Amino acid sequence: MQGSWSTCMHLMKPASKQGGSSKPEHMPASKYGGRNPTSRVERLLRERELRKFNRTIHLNDEVGDGGILEHDRVSVESGEWVTVGDDEILDVVAAAMRVASEGLDDQDGGLMKQRLLVVANRLPVSAVRRAEDSWSLEISAGGLVSALLGVKEFEARWIGWAGVNVPDEIGQRALTKALAEKRCIPVFLDEEIVHQYYNGYCNNVLWPLFHYLGLPQEDRLATTRSFQSQFDAYKRANQMFADVVNHNYEEGDVVWCHDYHLMFLPKCLKEYDSKMKVGWFLHTPFPSSEIYRTLPSRSELLRSVLAADLVGFHTYDYARHFVSACTRILGFEGTPEGVEDQGKLTRVAAFPIGIDSDRFTRALELPQVQNHIKDLRERFAGRKVMLGVDRLDMIKGIPQKILAFEKFLEENPTWRDKVVLLQIAVPTRTDVPEYQKLTSQVHEIVGRINGRFGTLSAVPIHHLDRSLDFHALCALYAVTG
Repeated sequence: MQGSWSTCMHLMKPASKQGGSSKPEHMPASKYGGRNPTSRVERLLRERELRKFNRTIHLNDEVGDGGILEHDRVSVESGEWVTVGDDEILDVVAAAMRVASEGLDDQDGGLMKQRLLVVANRLPVSAVRRAEDSWSLEISAGGLVSALLGVKEFEARWIGWAGVNVPDEIGQRALTKALAEKRCIPVFLDEEIVHQYYNGYCNNVLWPLFHYLGLPQEDRLATTRSFQSQFDAYKRANQMFADVVNHNYEEGDVVWCHDYHLMFLPKCLKEYDSKMKVGWFLHTPFPSSEIYRTLPSRSELLRSVLAADLVGFHTYDYARHFVSACTRILGFEGTPEGVEDQGKLTRVAAFPIGIDSDRFTRALELPQVQNHIKDLRERFAGRKVMLGVDRLDMIKGIPQKILAFEKFLEENPTWRDKVVLLQIAVPTRTDVPEYQKLTSQVHEIVGRINGRFGTLSAVPIHHLDRSLDFHALCALYAVTG
């Protein structure tokens, strides 16, 4: 996770405009300019260059003449990181942050570790109520959960909606207590807010727009009314998230907001405390300015996101589209580092998400995983295994994938008994009519292809409408190819 996402959390402070060069590393240029921040961190740790710094450090003094910070300065005061200079310094700041997060002696002889408040729409657990004051919790599946499991440099707390309606105080207290053991803090949203904010504005407006599907088409009056009511609910929900963050915030915490559900959150948090270190990361594409400008609330959302200190995207293109939207819609200045408005700089950068590779390696050594791999290889002996693991969502293109597989079997008869497609389609938004239609469509296509090319002993497509646990997925990944 290691490289780019780790760097993302270490840079949640706008760069000073004084001194140093203005290289386009942390906005839409090359990701690291050929450098490897992780290796730099390891080197610095081995050399122990940053071993003896307290709450205030002048790294140029620490390195001395001829060192890597001969002419620039990086200071750390009361947990606020201020970077001055070029990309070389940013790597050093990341190293310093890593050292701090692993635990350093403070002035009182205690242990220092930076707190990270991860704020996302959903908590990484599924909650099931067993009794009036009893809940059972289970770790959820999902890309964001998998990605953040690898973040170990910070003492993390996860803030989000538990995915269930809990109207009574007894249930809320019991769930809050149970979640505290998992370092999770719940945001309680009522059913109407969830319907308007989550099902409405997030999934019916922002999600399709950000994936270039456009806005839902209704008659003009109905569309205007639904947009406004859903956007109002969206802002109310974001304020509810902000209230929980503010209640749990401690000076020096880094607040990391995630995804299109919480675009209004940075503004709410900065209104509470302008010195709060806030980052916002988008896990979907950000569309071109021509597409984004069709959104009625386009300007207000952009201004809200720009309240953050650091805005992150998966790719350079998404970051470029965001800066272009701010320039063309708001009239702000795009710079190599991000977006500037009257002297206030919001840094914009690309941080491709990674995985915790060590976790997969360790899992492959477990006996139950090895046994599962053996069973799968015996079952599909002599056949090439192709695997798809996706949410059952229009964006994922599952019907198109299966139809392409059918085309392959049509044009390559010799492969019909030598290849098998395993498609894991995790159900989502099952109460939305469009997703119900998609489920039926996929089932119909799979049934037709299996009936056409299958035999009594084997079928070309194995399709599952459910999620699998991590160990089962590791076994499947191991037998593909």
